[in-house]
Amino acid sequence: MNIGIDARAARWYRGTGIGTYTYQLIYNINLMDKINRYLLFLPDENHSDLNPGDNIDIRAIAEDKKENFWEEIDIPNILKDTGIDVYLVPQNGIGLPKEKKCPFIITLHDVIPYRMPETVGPQYMKIYAKEIPEIIPMTDAIITVSNYSREDIAKSLNYPLDKIFVTPLAAEDIYFPRNKSVCREFIKRNYGVNDKFILYVGGFSPRKNIKGLIQAFSLIKSKLREPFKLVILGKKGRSYYDYRDTAYELGLKDDVIFTGYVPVEELPIFYNAAHIFCYPSFYEGFGLPPLEAMACGTPTIASNVTSIPEVLGDDAVYIDPQDVNDISKKLLNLIEDKDFHLQMSFKGLRRSSMYSWKRTAVETIQVLTKLGGK
Repeated sequence: MNIGIDARAARWYRGTGIGTYTYQLIYNINLMDKINRYLLFLPDENHSDLNPGDNIDIRAIAEDKKENFWEEIDIPNILKDTGIDVYLVPQNGIGLPKEKKCPFIITLHDVIPYRMPETVGPQYMKIYAKEIPEIIPMTDAIITVSNYSREDIAKSLNYPLDKIFVTPLAAEDIYFPRNKSVCREFIKRNYGVNDKFILYVGGFSPRKNIKGLIQAFSLIKSKLREPFKLVILGKKGRSYYDYRDTAYELGLKDDVIFTGYVPVEELPIFYNAAHIFCYPSFYEGFGLPPLEAMACGTPTIASNVTSIPEVLGDDAVYIDPQDVNDISKKLLNLIEDKDFHLQMSFKGLRRSSMYSWKRTAVETIQVLTKLGGK
């Protein structure tokens, strides 16, 4: 069977959720499947890190990288004369060819623009609102990342539940327990964080509830027996100044640290150096950062809503993201109770080991071959 994949996000947006998903999917398909043939549509760059096997061909797409992936990613007629039996677009279907030559499958990670439109960037919202109603009728199946998202997609888009398949994500292999003293020294030397810290990793969208985390941190700062910082990783989005001003207003100018963008290879160092990871998001289709933190042995606090409890099971400390007092109480308890802290570290390691990108790849191949064989 000949399978086509729009793989550009693996190159252009490595380090984001969709970029990580696309990269790991392709990398592990390469490891797991030597039977089917694959045609990957990628930018004209070096692809040696993907180590493509003999059954994987690459079609270079001469297209400039855009500042925003959603601005212009249509590549019409790319499937012409390719002999592809089934075609997968991982980035929510955006960029699906207008002319249909074979069954189409998209990976739709969530329907946040429908559920929380006020938290979505205007450019993405505009494209999503225009494209998704045109894309969905063209798809023969949808892959998503959690059972919660599966139900949400079916309801929001009136799409048949039996045509939506779940393939969970996983932490990458770079996330594992490391020498914490060495990691803390690296953070101290390169980022100026001298104290223990609570860590947040992720986007800056209002749905991530960074403001609530800052407010919760302000409630426990004076109660802590030793100095702590709150470290917030991520490219500073539209809401950054709002978060920064919140920290200033609460007297936390020197205690809340915004690092800006951090290279992917440094993320495991941050996770290992952190005392606690906190993820107070209002909505997630899956929520990968908590699993990454758990894979590093860092005790994790996360929201008790949407897909997060499904992904993390009984191995995280859950908070009500709408309740700042609840967040602060759980943070303080996890910091002060050393036995509980150690227990949650081991539970997180166990939980993260339940997920595998190889499993994601195998389950995706099963969907592709099922649809491509029709």
